[in-house]
Amino acid sequence: MTAFTDTIAAYLLGALAFPTAFWLLAYLLPQIYMSCLRPIPNLKTRYNNATWALVTGSGSGIGKALAFKLASQGLNVVLVSLDDEHLKNTVAQLRKEYPKLEFRAVGCVFNPGSNYLEQIDKATRDITIQCIFNNAGFIVTGFVDQTPLPKLLSNVECNATASFAIAHHFLQILVSKQLRGCIVFTSSVAGFIPTPFAASYAATKAFVSQLACSLHIEVKSLGIDVCAVHPSPVASNFYEKVDHKIELMEQAQKSAVGPEMLPNEILRSIGCCALRDLGGMAWGTRVGTFFIPYNFFTELFTVAAPFLNDYKVHNKNRKFKST
Repeated sequence: MTAFTDTIAAYLLGALAFPTAFWLLAYLLPQIYMSCLRPIPNLKTRYNNATWALVTGSGSGIGKALAFKLASQGLNVVLVSLDDEHLKNTVAQLRKEYPKLEFRAVGCVFNPGSNYLEQIDKATRDITIQCIFNNAGFIVTGFVDQTPLPKLLSNVECNATASFAIAHHFLQILVSKQLRGCIVFTSSVAGFIPTPFAASYAATKAFVSQLACSLHIEVKSLGIDVCAVHPSPVASNFYEKVDHKIELMEQAQKSAVGPEMLPNEILRSIGCCALRDLGGMAWGTRVGTFFIPYNFFTELFTVAAPFLNDYKVHNKNRKFKST
């Protein structure tokens, strides 16, 4: 019986070893190649002497860093962001550092019912934009039932609907004019794991990543590169205006890197893959959860959630009675 059991165990281990090794290689090899070996592509050259790029959320953080990186490659940049001092200062800095390039600011808000797409279209009708970076986004924290619906829908509009609308607008132009180019989405690790206390944010990021993969398949053969990147925590003002401080988020922020560290890695992703995980937290989360069925992982999280400090703090006024 022992020999028989050992044989079965060895067979099962062998059967599991191959798909496990295949997955690790299929996941890690492209990540390692992009991180360590792939040169940073020059987008101006890659897309046949492209002249213009557009970056949303470019007043600060990752978007600002991307705008400077694109300018360093000789691209003029349209900066779409909140109409505030961050946007004004960023445009002024770019004009000072790159006096031979042109920079256009489009100050708008990605809220339901706002005319942001009309504003972007009006500001870009006379130019050809081949590189589009859908980077704008914000997070709403707290339980869904304790959060006003308009705020949640604004989160969906900014993170998902606006990204889709802008991608659709410029994708039609690229295809109709038979131009090469790229559409890049800034997604998040939250998009591939259940994320309580930030449900709308996680849902929008899952949407964006799925959208990027689907568009990647549709237009790659036309010379248009589409991808979504999942950064690990970044040191920016992203978390400054959250309604509810989340302990897990604050712990993650301790390992945050500066936004200036991301543009090179984002550019390395373009034309190489549909999805790119950036940084240790993104890699670790992807590998650590891959072998656990999503539904099972959700149920484990459900059992553990009431013991988290975040849950205890924000759940105390919900008057839940256990049975």
